[in-house]
Amino acid sequence: MEEVTNSMLQAVPIEHYIILCSILFSLGVLGVLIRKNAIIILGCVELMLNSVNLLLAAFSAYKGDGHAQVLVFFIMVVAAAEVAVGLAILTMMYRNTRSVDVSMFNKLKG
Repeated sequence: MEEVTNSMLQAVPIEHYIILCSILFSLGVLGVLIRKNAIIILGCVELMLNSVNLLLAAFSAYKGDGHAQVLVFFIMVVAAAEVAVGLAILTMMYRNTRSVDVSMFNKLKG
């Protein structure tokens, strides 16, 4: 089954994966820079991490080596932890300010 998956991934040129992942990563960066809603910002960070994961998996399939796929697994674990901590912070922020606007963070000082 793994051999079939690798041949399917290798049927698409690696340049297409690079272009797709670059577009996804750029959309994530733009979302983080432009949006003020903290939930959308977390989603954009996840989009950036997943674009890197896709590119690592594509490179791993083209090289025929599984080491990058282990790194993808660890990135997914870190992303899950980031979401859990981020949502906990957002929940506390919403309880205090009744908003998830990032500009409200400066009012939480002190």
